[in-house]
Amino acid sequence: MKQENKVSLSRRQFLVMTASAGAGLTLGMLLPGCSREEPAQSQAGPGKAGGEMMAATNFEPNAFVRIGADDRVTVTIKHLEMGQGTYTGLATLVAEELDAAWSQIDVEGAQADANTYNNLFWGKMQGTGGSTAIANSYEQMRKAGAAAREMLVTAAAKKWNVEASDITVQDGVLRNPGSGHQASFGELAELAAQQVVPEEVFLKDPKEFRLIGTRLPRKDSKAKTNGTAMFTQDVKLPGMLTALVAHPPRFGAKVKSFDASKAKTIAGVDAIVEIPNGVAVLGKDFWSAKKGRDALQIDWDESGAFALGSDELLAEYKVLANKPGTVARKDGDVSNAMQSASSTLQATLEFPFLAHATLEPMNCVMQRHKDGVEIWNGDQFQTGDQNAVASVFGIAPEQVKINMLYAGGSFGRRANPQSDYLVETATIVKALDDEAPVKLVWTREDDMRAGYYRPLYVHKLEAGLDADGNPVAWQHRIVGQSIIAGTAFEGGLVKDGIDITSVEGASNMPYAIPNVTVELHTTKLPVPVQWWRSVGSTHTAFAVETFIDQLALVANKDPLEFRRALLKDHPRQLGVLELVAEKAGWGQPMAAGRGRGIAVHESFNSYVAQVAEVSVHANKGFSVDRVVIAVDCGIAINPDIVVAQMEGGMGFGLSATLSSELAIDKGRVVQSNFHDYTVLRMNQMPLVEVHIVKSAKPPTGVGEPATPVIAPAVANALTAATGQRFDRLPLRLSA
Repeated sequence: MKQENKVSLSRRQFLVMTASAGAGLTLGMLLPGCSREEPAQSQAGPGKAGGEMMAATNFEPNAFVRIGADDRVTVTIKHLEMGQGTYTGLATLVAEELDAAWSQIDVEGAQADANTYNNLFWGKMQGTGGSTAIANSYEQMRKAGAAAREMLVTAAAKKWNVEASDITVQDGVLRNPGSGHQASFGELAELAAQQVVPEEVFLKDPKEFRLIGTRLPRKDSKAKTNGTAMFTQDVKLPGMLTALVAHPPRFGAKVKSFDASKAKTIAGVDAIVEIPNGVAVLGKDFWSAKKGRDALQIDWDESGAFALGSDELLAEYKVLANKPGTVARKDGDVSNAMQSASSTLQATLEFPFLAHATLEPMNCVMQRHKDGVEIWNGDQFQTGDQNAVASVFGIAPEQVKINMLYAGGSFGRRANPQSDYLVETATIVKALDDEAPVKLVWTREDDMRAGYYRPLYVHKLEAGLDADGNPVAWQHRIVGQSIIAGTAFEGGLVKDGIDITSVEGASNMPYAIPNVTVELHTTKLPVPVQWWRSVGSTHTAFAVETFIDQLALVANKDPLEFRRALLKDHPRQLGVLELVAEKAGWGQPMAAGRGRGIAVHESFNSYVAQVAEVSVHANKGFSVDRVVIAVDCGIAINPDIVVAQMEGGMGFGLSATLSSELAIDKGRVVQSNFHDYTVLRMNQMPLVEVHIVKSAKPPTGVGEPATPVIAPAVANALTAATGQRFDRLPLRLSA
């Protein structure tokens, strides 16, 4: 390895390798503090050289790299691929340090094993979420590739009797220019597996990257275009039954009694079982189970069911918003500053419930064996799901095997804190009391009406400006359900009565305002809620960024210049703000009926600014014509994927900006499918430009940070075009 490529490591990294049966090389790594406890000493014993191989029996390795005699390099990916490009990004990190050819890289999903494949940001827990996949694996995967490279180089040096420093590696081939020797990875794999595992590995300087930062083709594209990609819905096992569940029509209702006599007459219906949250019908195929479910006659006990609707909740929330809440942030003295302000402004904002509306609704395949349970699923939260399913069967989590498949979207839904649809599958399988595999399928209507939702929120804001138009006081109250209370994350994410996901984006607002209070009222409802793409920022970004624009208007200042002055101590927010303004042509005049709006927000340690251009039409409708995005996400592992995630995240947020809304009436969800819960159509997608800030900083999230910025950018553009203020989502122009 070239000397100039070496970097000092602040913590020692231990590795383990095992020789595979096929004359290959398998490498793994254990980061201290991130997996099982380190042994006091290696099996080599005290006094032995630090580079001696540690016995695999001393700890379980986190295996990521497998090199076969056929030259194929298989990278095991611990994170779910649900369209966000994880398989490509993580494989790039390994291939870069290994100096492999991109064409020889294969990927496979990891088994569920928190000891081995834990999310390094979450402790002993395996899962994908919070835009953490690349960020938590950046060094881990690079080190795995670097270790494999070093062992291959050592093997070649011994075989050719040359110095390791005289060997080069490029595109999966090792060469010694002096002797003329060369060999592929596969030719050296068996000998490399016999080498001492390096105690330290040295990573490339970013200046030497050949793959990181380039637009490599995605590793999942071919399978997804030729039909070979395996999603849960594609799984077919011998003797498999398909299950559909009739869920209660109101939250909190239960089965009082049911008549299955008609359902049993349907051809293909195999079994009907009552489970805690409804009645399951199992058939030879989906259509048989669907017809059987439709034929059920169920008497629901609604004595304890939720009976309110969205309108009643909004009214209650607005009353709470006028009262002091639990303090999440307190700077200075807002009351006195507000009283002495030259002018003040107030706003009350409403945000509806939202569905995740994944393209592939919830589903799961599960089979019970004598020694445990096996699952086939696009699994996002492996550890939680293992524990929940194990509890149903009364077995150890290690007896729950999860085969990770592709997922057709999630947006947080598949990382359900209660493992709801997996537990549902488990209760059905347990009730059958045999080894027949069961595929649970939720229809779109099931997902809309019996799922988990982004909570409904109300925000009340008040701010004061001095005589020069500078904000001197900011009071922000938020009312809504906690998505963390009652989950395994409560201990870490609920502090002093504050669910930090409810106030993120508000309590850490970056604008330089001397007197700030942020307060929270956490409501308790039986409506099931959980994280939704970009979590708390889905509502806080809109509240903060539209209110900042309103203050700029009152101060008679340009919204861009107003923000610039307040962000002087936040260079990364300021950087994307200025970049997007430049690329969008901020300040250029707009034609009558058109408007331009700007917004900037930080989430998941990434910084995104957007400028939206809109046109207002004679029928009181409007269109979003152009969106310019600037993002600072540290080093862009694959710029093409970053662009795709900015486009997709913005589009997802644009759905909620324009039309998506889930309403509850007397405890029932009103919407049922895409005809009444509308999402962005292709003809509504604006022209999009994405500009990535060049950076050598460690990578941060890109899956979610674009989502919350588009709504305030569009609202601000509409205000510029019409003079109207907007106090709810989705946006509606006044008549």
